[in-house]
Amino acid sequence: MPHTPSALKTLKQDVGKRLRNRSAKSALKTQLKRFSTTLQAGDVEAVREQFRLTVKLLDHTASRGIINKGTAARKKSQLAKKLNALVATGEVRADT
Repeated sequence: MPHTPSALKTLKQDVGKRLRNRSAKSALKTQLKRFSTTLQAGDVEAVREQFRLTVKLLDHTASRGIINKGTAARKKSQLAKKLNALVATGEVRADT
């Protein structure tokens, strides 16, 4: 247990922040899975919409410091690559 009142307050704040960050990471993972599922379905317009929502969530979590900005940029690049492959060929490749 913390010895000082300020340490106790910091501990309480950290608990709240940890819960918020966990929730945000979970929401991000869910959105990434939703994008992947939509991609497998092959509907280009639905995939574009999911891509837009996923990028928005990646940017938001990165701006809040929950994930690293480089991680968000890498994920966006990977998702865009998959989207572009779908648009170009009309089908989802197995290795993406």
